[in-house]
Amino acid sequence: MHVVYPVVVSALLFSIGVYGVLARRNAILVLMSVELMLNAVNLNLVAFDVWLRDRLHGGQVLTLFVIVIAAAEVGLGLAIVLAVFRTRRTVDVDRLRALAEVVRAPDPGRPDGEGAS
Repeated sequence: MHVVYPVVVSALLFSIGVYGVLARRNAILVLMSVELMLNAVNLNLVAFDVWLRDRLHGGQVLTLFVIVIAAAEVGLGLAIVLAVFRTRRTVDVDRLRALAEVVRAPDPGRPDGEGAS
């Protein structure tokens, strides 16, 4: 097997993922692009493991670790995106520059101490 074919496919997948991270504004599409980049790395690990004929299959073992980390990243990332969507009603990355909630100071002139709306 020639190692050039999987490496070219992996480079294409990785470059599509980089484009998706840099060009997309939707947080879910950014997470999908990161997953695409991780899958390109997995393809490289398995291709070079087969090409080098490693007896311990280190590339395949490392690929399993990357898959586990990617699954945890997706779960945590989607939980964060869902929490942000519930509070802000948007998943647009450009609109989420300040993640701190704006807290208004209480208005001393109002009897209930509420802030001005």
